[in-house]
Amino acid sequence: MKMKQWLLLLTLMMLTFTSVIGCSSDSNAKEEAVTAPPAQEDTTPIKIQYWHSHDEDQTAGLDYMIKEFNKKYPYITVEPVFQGDYDELQQKLMAAVAAKQVPAVTNVEVAKVPNFSESGMLADLSPYIARDKVDLGDFSSGMLKAYNYQDKQFGLPLIVSTSVFVYNKTMFDKEGVTPPQTWDEIESFAQKLTQKEGNKTTRFAFSVPGWSSWYYDPWILNGGGSVLTSDNMSAIDQPDSMKFMKKFKEWKDKGYMHIGYGKGASDTMRQMFFDGKIGMVEHTSALIKWYMEKANFEIGVSFLPGDQKRISQIGGAGIAMMDMASEKEKEAAWKFVKFMTESENNIKWAEFTGYLPTRKSAITSEEGKQYFTKYPQYKAVFDNFDNVMPRDQHPAYDEVSDFYKEALGKVVLENADVEASFKEAAKQMNDVLAEYASK
Repeated sequence: MKMKQWLLLLTLMMLTFTSVIGCSSDSNAKEEAVTAPPAQEDTTPIKIQYWHSHDEDQTAGLDYMIKEFNKKYPYITVEPVFQGDYDELQQKLMAAVAAKQVPAVTNVEVAKVPNFSESGMLADLSPYIARDKVDLGDFSSGMLKAYNYQDKQFGLPLIVSTSVFVYNKTMFDKEGVTPPQTWDEIESFAQKLTQKEGNKTTRFAFSVPGWSSWYYDPWILNGGGSVLTSDNMSAIDQPDSMKFMKKFKEWKDKGYMHIGYGKGASDTMRQMFFDGKIGMVEHTSALIKWYMEKANFEIGVSFLPGDQKRISQIGGAGIAMMDMASEKEKEAAWKFVKFMTESENNIKWAEFTGYLPTRKSAITSEEGKQYFTKYPQYKAVFDNFDNVMPRDQHPAYDEVSDFYKEALGKVVLENADVEASFKEAAKQMNDVLAEYASK
């Protein structure tokens, strides 16, 4: 073959190859979603670490789940490593990233998802979810959304809680009262249940924690307000956002309501409840079983009362993969994430830990029916399953929420004016939010 003919043939081959590649690229461009690596059938033994914040009461459940996981994947060893509470875990994860020695899988507290996702610490699970056809519609929509940031799924709900009212059902039955379902019902309810000696309240109708904004964020939203505006500035000083605090002050001044604030407030509130000095307390659903075990009276549970809306917010932590882990570690980690959140394991995990089931199919299963027969108190939550929502997803949310928590403290402890306190908080919030937006 002559040189000119060879060059012509080579040119035609290259053009044909380029055309094929070009068509393939055009087709793939229409599907922008990143695909996960193929499911690895490699059964070479591998060990991964699971960093967590499960306390002693959850250890038996975690041990059980890991043993069951090992039956399914005997070549994957999961080493659970307790790293303290959520704040301690967060600090250790950041240090691990800096040292480039991360665990493959970890808990991530729900409020930290925006920070960790934006910094690139967490792996996007979306490709794995798509590859393995995980039915995301089976999760509570709000619980799932809490671990989604900028349309990427950076975790799945695992140890999920929400705030509820835990009440003394024995007392309520005796007094002929039921938990209020709306704000409008609170006045008549409180009048019946509150007891006074002169101007001193000896029994409060209810108590709301002041030590964490997580407990009163739902009141802001239920009143028709919001914490942040659509352009991520403070909305805390708007009339509908302050509405809850004005009602709190009114109920407090009338002696109906106890607000726990300051050092030891949580222990004090619980003891007053057990002593019959408070009729019902807003607290985390993770402690429902604890209340049932500790109280010498029957415990009831009610979803938070509504006004313009009726929602509660998600607390606790999800389970996530670290992006810096190797691909082989990620594949093992994903198998563990999927196993821990599968429907067939959901009720068993909830029974062990006291946290909420997260799968609709688990709730309606035979095991789920038995669960609610055994723990009817949880029905109040699951009657409102899709009304359990995430907090505002902004990386500075934790920091700015402290400002209106302090504003509430001034109202409670110093009888400060609500509007003045919250306008000051809004200004402080906006300074931080503006600084963040300028980065």
